[in-house]
Amino acid sequence: MVREAAISIYLFAFRVLFEFFKLFPLQEKTTFVASFGRNILYTLREVEKQTNHEIVILKTHPCNIQFKKRPNRRMINFKTVHLLNWMRSIYHLATSEKIFVDNYFGFLAVTSFKSEVTCVQLWHAAGAIKQFGLKDLSIEKRPESAFKRFKSVYQRFNYVVVGSEKMAHIFKEGFGIRNKQILRTGIPRTDFFYDKETTKKAAQALCSYFPIIKEKKVILYAPTYRDNELDVQEIKLNMDEMYKHFKEDYVLFLSLHPAVKADINNAYPEFVYDVSSYNINHMLIIADILITDYSSIPVEYAILNKPMVFFAYDIDEYAEARGFWETYEDMVPGPIVENMNQLIEVIKKKDFHMKRIKDFSNEWNRYSNGQSSENLVKAIYMK
Repeated sequence: MVREAAISIYLFAFRVLFEFFKLFPLQEKTTFVASFGRNILYTLREVEKQTNHEIVILKTHPCNIQFKKRPNRRMINFKTVHLLNWMRSIYHLATSEKIFVDNYFGFLAVTSFKSEVTCVQLWHAAGAIKQFGLKDLSIEKRPESAFKRFKSVYQRFNYVVVGSEKMAHIFKEGFGIRNKQILRTGIPRTDFFYDKETTKKAAQALCSYFPIIKEKKVILYAPTYRDNELDVQEIKLNMDEMYKHFKEDYVLFLSLHPAVKADINNAYPEFVYDVSSYNINHMLIIADILITDYSSIPVEYAILNKPMVFFAYDIDEYAEARGFWETYEDMVPGPIVENMNQLIEVIKKKDFHMKRIKDFSNEWNRYSNGQSSENLVKAIYMK
C-alpha cells in the first residue's frame, strides 16, 4: 500500500507538470528515454542522419551508454532527485513530436500526448523466453491499481518495434496491443552484427584488452539475473570444474548483472575474466561458445551461427516464478543441461545443435537484416 501511495503521488506531480508543458507548442524534436540504451543509440544515429530533429536523451539510472556530445544533442539525467533536470525532462516529453522508449516507464500512464505525437517502444531485447508485461506472473501479487497503470502505459505506444512474428505475437499478448501497432522493421542494435568493419574493429579492440584470446577460445557465460544470486559464490557454474576441464584450450568470460559481485580474477589467473562492464554484443563477436539460460541473448548470438548451451539448473523453480512464453525445450536452440557434469560433457563432445540455431535465427531475426535502424526511421519520419 505504501508503495502504491508513493507511486500515485509521483504520477500526480508528473501529470500536473506534463499538462502544463503541453500548453507549449510541439517542436521538431525527438526525445529518447534510455534505460538500456543500445537500441536507442542505433536509432538516434539514424534519426540524425535522416532528419533535422533536435535530439534529447533522457538517461535513467540503469543506462550506462556514454552518448557522445554533439551540437544538436541534449543529454539529461532523468532522476527525481535532480528536480530541475526532472522538470526539464517532462518539458521535453510534452513538446517533442517523436518519443522513443526502450523499457517500461510508469510515467507514461499519465502522459496524454497530443494527437500529432508518435510514441515508439523499442524495447531492450530482440526476443523473449520468460514472460513479461500483462503475462508476468508477479502481477497477481500487485493491487488492481497497478494492473490498470500497466495497461495505461502499454496503451501509450503508437508502435512497438519487432524483429520477428514471434516477437510480434509476444508483444500483443504482453502489452495487449493490436497488430496495427506492430512495426516490423527489425531490431536496431542487431545492425551491428551485419557491419563487418565495425565488428572487426570491436574484435581487434578486445584482442588488445585480452591478448590471451588470440591463443585460446572463449566460453562466454551470460546468465539471467536472479534476485537470490548477489555473490559469485552463489552462481552455479563451478569455476573449479571449468578450470580443471577447459584451462588448456579455453578462457572463461563472465558477463554478469551489476548486482553480482565477481571479484575472482586473481583466483583463476588467465582463465576467468569478469567482462560484465563490456558491451555484450562485442563479447558475442569473440565468443566461441555461449552458456546462458533464460536470457534473450541467444536471439542475437544466433545471427553469428555459433554454438550455445543452456545451463538451466533451476528450470522448474524459474518457470513457476516467472513463466515461459512456450515450453522451454521448444524455444531454445541448443542442448539443455541441469548440472556441471552434463555441461562439461556437452562442451567436450561438441554436442551442439547447429541446424537448429540457423532455424532459430531465421525465425527470430526475420526482419533484422542489417538495415533495421534505417527502416525504422523511414517508417516513423517519412510518412
